[in-house]
Amino acid sequence: MNKDSIYCLPLNQLDQTKIRLAGGKAANLGELMQIEGISVPGGFCITTTAFEKMIGEIPAVGPLLDRLAQLRATDREHITTWSAEIRTMIEAAAIPADITAAIRQSLSAFDEATAWAIRSSATVEDLPEASFAGQQDTYLNVKGHTAVMEHIRRCWASLFTERAVSYRLQQGFGDHKGSLAVVVQQLVEPEAAGILFTADPVSGHRHTVSVDAGFGLGEALVSGLVNADTYKIRAGRIIHKNIPAKEQAIYAVATGGTQTLPIAPEQQREQVLTDIQILELDTLGRRIAAHFGYPQDSEWCLAGGYLYFLQSRPVTTLYPVPEAEDTRFHVYVSVGHQQMMTDAMKPLGLSFWQLVAARPMAAAGGRLFVDITAELRSAAGRDMLINVLGKSDPLIKNALTTLLEAEDTGKHLGITDGDAAAPKAAPPADFKAQIAYDPTLVPRLVRQSEEALETLRQDISRYQGKALFDFIREDAVRRRQSADPQGFAAIMTGMNAAYWLNEHLEKWLGEKNVADILAQSLPDNITSAMGLALLDIADLIRPNPGLVAYLEQMDDDFLKGLAMQTGGPEVKAAIEAFLETYGMRCVGEIDITRPRWQEQPSTLLPLLLSNVRNFEAGASRQKFEQGLQQALAKEKQLLQDLEKLPGGQQKVTDTRQMIGLLRGYSGYREYPKYHIVSRNAVYKQALMAEVDKLVQAGVLATQADSYYLTFDEICEAVSSLKADPALIAERKEAHRRFEKLRPPRVLTSEGEMLNGSYTQDHLPDGAIPGLAVSSGTVEGRARVIADIQQADLEPGDILVTAFTDPSWTPLFVSIKGLVTEVGGLMTHGAVIAREYGLPAVVGVDGATRLIRDGQRIRVNGTDGYITLL
Repeated sequence: MNKDSIYCLPLNQLDQTKIRLAGGKAANLGELMQIEGISVPGGFCITTTAFEKMIGEIPAVGPLLDRLAQLRATDREHITTWSAEIRTMIEAAAIPADITAAIRQSLSAFDEATAWAIRSSATVEDLPEASFAGQQDTYLNVKGHTAVMEHIRRCWASLFTERAVSYRLQQGFGDHKGSLAVVVQQLVEPEAAGILFTADPVSGHRHTVSVDAGFGLGEALVSGLVNADTYKIRAGRIIHKNIPAKEQAIYAVATGGTQTLPIAPEQQREQVLTDIQILELDTLGRRIAAHFGYPQDSEWCLAGGYLYFLQSRPVTTLYPVPEAEDTRFHVYVSVGHQQMMTDAMKPLGLSFWQLVAARPMAAAGGRLFVDITAELRSAAGRDMLINVLGKSDPLIKNALTTLLEAEDTGKHLGITDGDAAAPKAAPPADFKAQIAYDPTLVPRLVRQSEEALETLRQDISRYQGKALFDFIREDAVRRRQSADPQGFAAIMTGMNAAYWLNEHLEKWLGEKNVADILAQSLPDNITSAMGLALLDIADLIRPNPGLVAYLEQMDDDFLKGLAMQTGGPEVKAAIEAFLETYGMRCVGEIDITRPRWQEQPSTLLPLLLSNVRNFEAGASRQKFEQGLQQALAKEKQLLQDLEKLPGGQQKVTDTRQMIGLLRGYSGYREYPKYHIVSRNAVYKQALMAEVDKLVQAGVLATQADSYYLTFDEICEAVSSLKADPALIAERKEAHRRFEKLRPPRVLTSEGEMLNGSYTQDHLPDGAIPGLAVSSGTVEGRARVIADIQQADLEPGDILVTAFTDPSWTPLFVSIKGLVTEVGGLMTHGAVIAREYGLPAVVGVDGATRLIRDGQRIRVNGTDGYITLL
């Protein structure tokens, strides 16, 4: 390698192995040049070696980079100030003489009148996990050596624009991780330009190519100046076209630079590309994707009838597709949307839930999905599945119905009976197969679960090493096989009683969602009892100001010194008793790797202190009694009103029976999940004892490293005393990527993502739709909260969050309304909201984005919408 090539390399000498030297964009251009039939304008790359030498000769830049690397993306003031200082220094500095000579040598290989496009090529851009699209600057139609030098300096400086620094910090790339090369490429003056996605970036469909096209240079599309033509192609056929009016275009100016010009009215609605050109792009795009082995986002232009490609990068927004044993078409439903936990799970959490789950689950993007393809292949299976899922989450029902209406889906599933798009509605609730009320059933089921849990604790203590893992596998199988069908029957009886009451009483009396009021303060609800128990502990803390001050300053070790405080021994005993009953719970509890309350008791402190501030003594009994009286008063009123109707006596008899079933069995709805989480906590304690041995032996660096191995891989590590640190590091990086993804409710093996939508015909203008799960209308201050430990709620606030699982229940005692992005009629948050009498709307797509923290909102939990006030 000669001296000039240290600083400049022709594009056709680059490939993916030279990303560190040439950056993502330049490396990908070199790869494009190797693909048969793909035309790429010529040029060269100014390497990261040149950039690093340039930066190294500006001494004041280094300390500022050190400061930037310590910032968070939200520290706007310092990012703005320090990045501006760095840019000013770079743009004012002279390019070292040897770098200047190398650039001039590369330019001499081209005609002096050549017009150039000068673009950044950062080492952390155009990667599969982060595109960094548009974060650095691009300069078009640069002419003359002096102008080229000036714009190269500007390109280097653009690595430190405020937006680029913030983006890198958000993506987890510190400012010492990135370097910048510069692409100097011949400018093609096109008649048209645009973007080609070899997988649909909106739906995720891997076999749909999407093309955006506009007149002139592609900068008009990238900058959002104009609406583009959009074409979609599947299986070599154009399946969609959108041809909007295109009023402006950007063109090169003869003297250098660009200008925006109006498009003649008669041309504005012309199709930019012919159908033949669209299909040619489809063919070339698939060839590019096949070369890179991943769907691509490519920029192209049309000049003189030829198609040129100007860059290509991975499509980073696609959700991963679950691996299947065959290549047939599959449909998956999200487990997280049913379990109210859509965060990414670590490998141990995924594999463990798969081990204990009642049916097989596939993992993708750090989430779990159930394959429902077999059910969808038959009319009866479709009707059952869609109606059952529709009761809990109408958005899943809408997503599946939309999928089944597509012509391709019917072909893939082999549906020939003509009714794929019209699953039959569920019949009215029928109680012929339901169990009668038995006041001894729920206590017996709870007692059996507690006895089984104690047996598990005793049995598991006898095992260690590989034998422990074998025991857990076998115990999980035994647990599935020994499930008491009466427990499921009790839950379904309570649920169907609620549906019956809502259907019949709206029909007879015109009252909507009466079951929500009748289900307040239910007996035997382990989750709502947990929230009330924390109120009782707050009663013990409140009379002692010194104890309150102590708890406000404490961390995970607060229990150690608690007994030394006035009133501390009693509070310590109460907290320890609470942890004995509920300590296995935590946020995201289906992921066994999440720290339990018993592992981090300080998690409870914000909840306890909030209760101390916001409630008076005896609030738990008062809340329960208030809800109970409201439920009893509603029952009395309904029965009196029914008695006056034709056939009133029979209606009263039937309604009284259903209310008895609702109140007798609905509280048990929360117990099976509590038992599962309790068993998993016992498993985890035993597993972590084995992991601690691996840490002591130096096989793992920390206990947390085990979370990035599967259950079977930890078993293998215990047997072999070996673990792969490179695999753990790779899994950690993958988990960071997965955390940024939003899982779809429904996903196909072709990558298509469906999230469903609500019918909005009945809603007021501007209303945000959702699913009504707990009746009533309430106004208040929205508190948009992502982390339960940061929750600072006051009485009268409305909680707005992505999802709530049972660990959020203690917050419900101090709010008056609930809005979540995920949830259904019978998910935990909805059940507890009804029991506490909180108006609630769930399944609100984008709630935490559409509603601002502190904004006043109105929640209509009867009709299912939110109004911004």
